[in-house]
Amino acid sequence: MPITTTEESVTRALLISIRTPDVSQQEVDESLSELGRLVNTLGFSVLAAKTQRQRSTKQLSVLGSGKLEELAALTGEYEPPLQDEAQIEFDSEEFDQAELSELLAIPEAQEQANVVVFDCELSPTQLRNVEASLGVEVYDRTRVIIEIFSKHARTRTAKLQVEIARLNYLTPRLRDENSGDRERQKGRWIGESAFEINRRRIRDKIADLKRELKKLQKEMQGRRSGRVEQLCVALVGYTNAGKSSLMRALTDSEVLVEDKLFATLDTTVRTLQPPTQPRILISDTVGFIKKLPHDLVASFHSTLEEAKDATLLLYVVDASDENFTSQLTVVDHVLQQLNIDFSNKLLLLNKVDCLSEEQQLTLLEQYPDALQISTRDKNDIALVHQEIQNFLEKKMCPACFHIPYTASGIMGEIHSKMQVIDEQYHEDGMRITLKASPIALERLHKMLQTSF
Repeated sequence: MPITTTEESVTRALLISIRTPDVSQQEVDESLSELGRLVNTLGFSVLAAKTQRQRSTKQLSVLGSGKLEELAALTGEYEPPLQDEAQIEFDSEEFDQAELSELLAIPEAQEQANVVVFDCELSPTQLRNVEASLGVEVYDRTRVIIEIFSKHARTRTAKLQVEIARLNYLTPRLRDENSGDRERQKGRWIGESAFEINRRRIRDKIADLKRELKKLQKEMQGRRSGRVEQLCVALVGYTNAGKSSLMRALTDSEVLVEDKLFATLDTTVRTLQPPTQPRILISDTVGFIKKLPHDLVASFHSTLEEAKDATLLLYVVDASDENFTSQLTVVDHVLQQLNIDFSNKLLLLNKVDCLSEEQQLTLLEQYPDALQISTRDKNDIALVHQEIQNFLEKKMCPACFHIPYTASGIMGEIHSKMQVIDEQYHEDGMRITLKASPIALERLHKMLQTSF
């Protein structure tokens, strides 16, 4: 549903970063900038950003009393005491980066935030304390990401994964509005309150969702097993790196393309176009992000099964993002967590049309084996298409088979999954020379043995 721009409907977010001693100012700036894009994806506008120095994000008072008073002035909960400007001390830090200045600038006419968003995960107690002090709804980074996932999930599998993560997040944050008020009615446990009943219902629902998800995952595994002999290429990378744009260009298909974080959550499989022999499948996968909630990391295990089975990973990077090296580190870490072998990968430095010639030369020195591309350039897409074929051809093995004429049905299998090099016709059948993956060759050998 589109966000309207009336005063009552606009959600103005105040971003809060807790800077601990082990975090640099640059990391704070990068993470806050990304949080700004996340809340924009959720439909919020960013009013301002503040930073609080703390020893840890786990402290019960995640914000000091002085900082709470300062922030309350921005949320309209109460007016701070009037005092001389020279006496006011702010431990917030201004951001010099052009992007942040534009994104987080406070308008001259002082508006007030109606939601506060923390760039970390808050405990239920921390959340309640901050909401009570500021008088507005408080989000943490985990809730923002889960809300985005909930809005963008399309398939039943993705919806189940996100709903399980959402309920796991919600359960410890349920509030007992009538603590101590015990109701004893038919169907309830002895002394069980309405609050406890709600929590039990959520736990039961999570169990039901997990059972349904497990069933769907078995079906997905069956479909993947049917494609095990086919050549598969998986697109992986940070969110908003341009994977869906590349998918659309390589497969000539209507894949959702948006300049938003997490525009794609569901794995999509299409055939490489123009078609090749054998046919090559391309799969688009959900993007990664820093500080991904634990429950959503777990859901990636099933969402990224396509990447596990892929012969080649197309590792897409937004080279125009000044933080892309740290994003590479995040993607590497998540792939390692999921036990995905990313040694067979082709690094694609995307969006180079946004870079100067000097910047492109620097990238060439740093990543000599990578392809610098723009998904808007048809020549670049043709180059990626050819590189995919070249890579996969090296993975195929040559072989010769004698196919009796009575086994003509097997030829359809051969032409769809193998590269035919030569066909020679004899009285008792044909001798065919081909190249295919070792798995496909072994299956063809077994089919010929069992049939004749």
